[in-house]
Amino acid sequence: MYLVLLGPPGAGKGTQAKRLAEKLGLPHISTGDILRQNVKDGSSLGKEAKGIMDKGLLVPDDLVAAMLDERFNNPDIKKGFILDGYPRTLAQAKTLDDILSRKKLAVDLVVYLNTSDEVIIKRLTGRLVCSKCGANFHTVNMPPKVSGLCDNCKGSLYQRSDDNEITVRKRLEVYKNEVASLIKYYDQQNKLHSLNADLDALEVLKQVTLLCAKVK
Repeated sequence: MYLVLLGPPGAGKGTQAKRLAEKLGLPHISTGDILRQNVKDGSSLGKEAKGIMDKGLLVPDDLVAAMLDERFNNPDIKKGFILDGYPRTLAQAKTLDDILSRKKLAVDLVVYLNTSDEVIIKRLTGRLVCSKCGANFHTVNMPPKVSGLCDNCKGSLYQRSDDNEITVRKRLEVYKNEVASLIKYYDQQNKLHSLNADLDALEVLKQVTLLCAKVK
């Protein structure tokens, strides 16, 4: 099962990907994690990315794609993966298809976590992030066991400066403009399934799992 999770910021992609990975026994692949790992390891790609990031610039698509290409060489993806956070654009989707095609693989299922703006705003404006390991919590939906401290590593929690209503609404507008062609691309391939991600996280997980079972 080669699964791609799509959805706006705050749709719960990361949470669902981690739970699905455990449930299905598949690796959870996040481009953010891959980038951080390459930088941490000091790989040639990581050094190149760090140089760009240190200048305050975004890591270009071709560099992220090269990191993904390397990651897909690992034997743990032979039975599938759950890809979270990529692709974000039509160009990235085509690049992903090219990378997988060279390895005689292909995306089986694309799940779009369709989430209303108001639910996203509520989720993101209450989000807390660990300063050490990057784990996410929420002031209401998923509070830490000890206020201000990460359950996993005891790092201090903080709220991202862009997790405010005005900025979130702008991010959603940009996302909707970008994702329209992406949704059409996967829909034309009959791989796209949209789910109501306003529902409880466990209910969404149940629905995604059922979709995976049908496709398999």
